[in-house]
Amino acid sequence: CDGTFSNVAILLKREVLFNFTVPLVRPYPTGRFRSLFKLITTLFIYRLRLKHETLFEKRRKTMYQRYYQSIKMKDYGNGNINLIYHRFKIKKIVGIDGEIEWLGCNKFTSRCFKTVIDDTPSYLYDGLWTPPCCIRALRETAIHVFNILNRFRIRYWLEGGSLLGAVRNGEIIPWDYDVDIGIHQDDIAKFDTLAALHTGRKLSVTDKQFYVWEKATEGKFFRVQFSQQNHMHVDLFPFYEKNGFMTKDTWFKTHKQDMKFPTQFIKPLQKIWFLGMMVSAPNNYTKFLELKFGEGVIEHPQYPNPKKLDI
Repeated sequence: CDGTFSNVAILLKREVLFNFTVPLVRPYPTGRFRSLFKLITTLFIYRLRLKHETLFEKRRKTMYQRYYQSIKMKDYGNGNINLIYHRFKIKKIVGIDGEIEWLGCNKFTSRCFKTVIDDTPSYLYDGLWTPPCCIRALRETAIHVFNILNRFRIRYWLEGGSLLGAVRNGEIIPWDYDVDIGIHQDDIAKFDTLAALHTGRKLSVTDKQFYVWEKATEGKFFRVQFSQQNHMHVDLFPFYEKNGFMTKDTWFKTHKQDMKFPTQFIKPLQKIWFLGMMVSAPNNYTKFLELKFGEGVIEHPQYPNPKKLDI
């Protein structure tokens, strides 16, 4: 047969070919399939060697020359590629030109993992970190919340693991699944949406960008979700001053960092780089984090529940 799809051939031993039990993950000589085959061989620890010599006659017959045939074949091939991406749980593809193709969750789908149990999301048990599409949703939600808080001049600061990520590299911790922010309870009235949730006039509010603001069911704090369908979220914890400490009405017993702290850490607040912008954080944040997590917490990362799963 002199019909070909491209000017590239993939040569391999028969036993290697038959190790790929799913037919469509076997080498297929078109651009995206070649890239995918390279990925799959990497996963299965096979080595590839690129040969530039001409091994075959250059004359060849192009298959599917009719327009409708070529379109149908292209759609068929892309459909098969997407099935393979789904099978291997590939969420993000970065092309040679830097163009990004997202294959995971979005604003109109649920997030990529289920309810978190014992502070340990399911992907950690699979040896994975937060899917990139979920991180993207979390980033966008956090930036949206920061912009709202800044617009209404609500005093806020990064809390917990979110502050840890900001101090380490200015980003969300790569295995985290939410962003934590502390706010002054006295400032709730500055923003009608929070005020309505705080007084019970409303249970949830969907804003113009389809972010969902709601009162959390777990206690007296607020939650902002990426969308009604996608529950990647930011938690807003209202604090108030009492006897020289900042305290609140809801505590999580499983979170050792969830504690009151001296008011001096947020008087004054300082700025820190996070998610591509300057946001508010406690002053002397190293001492603040060591108070909550213990000495050396910045230099020695841990998963949320080390008793369940450690790095």
